[in-house]
Amino acid sequence: MKKKRSDFRRPERRRKTLQEQMAENKVLAVVYMVLRSLVVLVLVAQFFNGNFENVFLCVLTLFLFTLPSFIERTIRIEVPDTLEIIILLFIFSAEILGEIRAYYIQFPYWDTMLHTLNGFLCAAIGFSLVDILNRSGRFSFSLSPLYLAVAAFCFSMTVGVLWEFFEWGMDSIFFLDMQKDTVVHTISTVMLDPTGGNRPEVIRNITDVIIVTADGSQRALGLGGYLDIGINDTMKDLFVNFIGAIVFSMIGYFYVKKRGTGRFARQFIPQVLDDEEETEPALEQKAEQEK
Repeated sequence: MKKKRSDFRRPERRRKTLQEQMAENKVLAVVYMVLRSLVVLVLVAQFFNGNFENVFLCVLTLFLFTLPSFIERTIRIEVPDTLEIIILLFIFSAEILGEIRAYYIQFPYWDTMLHTLNGFLCAAIGFSLVDILNRSGRFSFSLSPLYLAVAAFCFSMTVGVLWEFFEWGMDSIFFLDMQKDTVVHTISTVMLDPTGGNRPEVIRNITDVIIVTADGSQRALGLGGYLDIGINDTMKDLFVNFIGAIVFSMIGYFYVKKRGTGRFARQFIPQVLDDEEETEPALEQKAEQEK
């Protein structure tokens, strides 16, 4: 005997407070409290050192820490605990360790690691946004697993490109050097074509750059090569974002292909809390009933 659709609806859930969410997951609570305490300690230290820009970064970090739970409570999106922990660690690593502790300078691959992780996480978020619509009974269309994977990939790459636009804007307006420079030893440019044409002139074995200012003074930089202004950094960031997006898009493809049976992917895909939507266990039970 078939049961009605209403038999498989989610029970009504009220919006949980941040304290209730933390009480339900001890690991998340410990990570959140430890990171928040560390940020507060850094904030106090930076305040007494007179580094008020870093104080602002600490306040911004504390605000960003509250966003995942705020989203859950306001728009009824359930963020998996694993994803929420990674997001908290990502924010801490980028703002506190990367900016204030200068890990971007001390560890050359710190920025690369974060951009790769950003590509992975944004693909997960983009995938969930489309998958929620795809599985909703309110919409008539049904998208293939390949389309969902491509949509997740495109969403992640778009976020990555927009971030590079932001870095370029900050460098151009406020001279923050967010797009870090790279020392190279070979360049190719049509600007040095002696005929004034479009033939690139290749210069190899560059060992130094001399800066000549408007007043005629000269200064050798002593860099051991030519100073590339952010181009290599931008392309590297986009490439590792591409890798992270590809990895999760493949994971998401097989997740949908097997209709949500993958435990790994489920830890990174937010789910909507909607009383009118059926849960996966209920859908499986319903399928068994209809056989």
